[in-house]
Amino acid sequence: MNGLMMNMPLLIKNIAHHAERLHGDREIVSITADGAKHRYTFKDSMMRARKVSTTLDNLGISKFGRVGTLAWNSYKHLELYYGVSCSERVLHTINPRLFEEQLVYIINHAADEVIFFEAMFSNLVSKLILQCPNVRYLVCLDKFDQNNGRHLDQAMDYEMLINDSEEGLWEDFSEETASGLCYTSGTTGNPKGVLYSHRSTVLHSYAVCLPDSAALSAVDSVLTVVPMFHVNAWGYPYAALMAGSKLVFPGHLLGDPKTLVDLIESEDITTAGGVPTVWHGLLSYLKQNKKKLDSLNRTVIGGSACPPSMIKEFREVHDVRVLHGWGMTEMSPIGLINQDKDKTKNLSGDAFLSQALKQGRPIPGVEIKIIDENGNDLPWNGIDVGNLLVRGPWVCRSYYEEDVEASFDNGWFDTGDIASVDTNGYVLITDRAKDIIKSGGEWISSIELENIANSHPDIEQSAVIGVHHPKWEERPILVAVRKKGAIKNLEKELLDWFQDKVAKWWIPDKVIFIEQLPLTATGKVSKLALRAKYSQANEIL
Repeated sequence: MNGLMMNMPLLIKNIAHHAERLHGDREIVSITADGAKHRYTFKDSMMRARKVSTTLDNLGISKFGRVGTLAWNSYKHLELYYGVSCSERVLHTINPRLFEEQLVYIINHAADEVIFFEAMFSNLVSKLILQCPNVRYLVCLDKFDQNNGRHLDQAMDYEMLINDSEEGLWEDFSEETASGLCYTSGTTGNPKGVLYSHRSTVLHSYAVCLPDSAALSAVDSVLTVVPMFHVNAWGYPYAALMAGSKLVFPGHLLGDPKTLVDLIESEDITTAGGVPTVWHGLLSYLKQNKKKLDSLNRTVIGGSACPPSMIKEFREVHDVRVLHGWGMTEMSPIGLINQDKDKTKNLSGDAFLSQALKQGRPIPGVEIKIIDENGNDLPWNGIDVGNLLVRGPWVCRSYYEEDVEASFDNGWFDTGDIASVDTNGYVLITDRAKDIIKSGGEWISSIELENIANSHPDIEQSAVIGVHHPKWEERPILVAVRKKGAIKNLEKELLDWFQDKVAKWWIPDKVIFIEQLPLTATGKVSKLALRAKYSQANEIL
C-alpha cells in the first residue's frame, strides 16, 4: 500500500522559488574582476537566471545539452548554476587549473555546446576552442579586449544576451534529470565525469543545512572560498539559497588573504568553507596584521587533513570552531562533518584536539563501512583500519560515459581512502590508499606524520611520501616548508619532534625543505609531483 502524500519532483527550481518568496531581499555580494563589489538580492539573481534559460533557448542549445563554464566565484556564475539546470540542461563547471590537454579532453568528452567564460580566461579559451569542435558558441561574462583573445571574434556578450531575453518559465520535469557535471582532477589517467541529478542536488542541499552538518540558517552569512568550478562549491550555492543565508563570493581573489579578511569583516561572515592551504595564508595574514575574526564562528575545512595547529589557532586566537569535513566529487561532495555528539561536546585539551582531527561522522543520508583486503566488514572500534566505502542518494553509481567498474562494488562506492571508525561513528582518514606507506610489511600513515610535523612551531606546511628502499620496500620522507624566521638547521630538531609520538620505525628518514609545496588543480598538496621528484631513495637518503 502506497502513502497518500503529494508527488512533487525534487527540482533545483524549487530551491530558487523558495529563496525568492521567503528570502527575496537577502543579499548576494561578489568581488568582480576589477576588484569592486557587486551587490544585489536573491530575487534579482533568480530573475536573471530565468533570462539565462531563455538565452539558451534562443541559441538553440539542445534539451539536456551541456553548458560549460570557465569562471570563478561570482554572481554571474550563480545565475548560470540555476539558469542552466532549471531549463533542463546540464551545467558543466570546468576547472581552469587543469592542464590544457585535460581541459580539451573534458570539454570534448562532455560534448559542451556553449562555453561561458570570464575575460581573464580569454587566452586559455583561444587555445581550447581550436581543439573542441562541438562547441558552437562562446559567451564572455564580462568585458574583454578582443586583441587579447585570438579566435574569439565570435564570442558574444553575456549582458547583451541577458538584456535581450525575457524571463523563462521553469517547467516541471523528472527529478532524475541530470543537472550538473563535474570531472575529477584526473591525477591518474583522464578525468572522470560525475553527473549529478536534480534529486541528488536537492537532497544534498537539505543535508548541508542540517544542524549536524554545515548547519546553515537564515541568520548566516556564508563566504564561499571553495571554487564554484569544483564540485558545486561544496553545495553552498544551493544550500545558502535554500536556507536564506547571505551569500558572499570572493571572485578570482578567493586565495587572497586580505580580500578574505576584508569580506569577513565587512559582510559579517559567520561561516566559510575551504581547503587548508587557503586558511594557512589567512591565519598568517591575521597574525602579521594583529587582526582577529569577530563575526566568524565556524569554518568547514576539507579537501585534505586539517593540521592540529590550525584547529588550535582558530579556536584559541579567534574563537572559531573548525568543523573537519570530508567528501568527494563522487559524493556531491559532502559525506562527513565533525559535529559534536553529547559524548564529545565537553571535551577539552588533548582530548578535544584528538576528536577534532577526525573527519567526522556521516551526515544523514550517507552510509559508510570499512572493509579489509578480502572484502570483509571491519568493526567500528577506532582501531581496525580498512578501505572506506560509501553509498547514498547523492553518491554516484557510475561515471559519465565510462565503463569503469573498479570503484563500484555491489551498490557501494570505494572511496580509495583508508580509515578507521570509532564506536561513536566518527571516521578518521589515515591515508589515501595510493599514499599509504608500506615499510617492511607494516603500514605507516602519512597523514598522522604530517599532523605531527605541522604541530612544530617552525613548520608552515608539510607532506610525507614513501620512497623506494632496497631493504624495507618503502620508507617515509618529510617534505616541509619552514615558517618565516625559522632556524635553517631544523632537520634534527624536527625529526626529534616525532620521538615518543609514534613508533620509532614510523619516523621519517629524511627531511627535505622547500619554498612551497606543489598543489593540484583543486588546491590539495600534489603528492604525485613530490613522488615524481623524490622517487629514488638513493638520491636523497
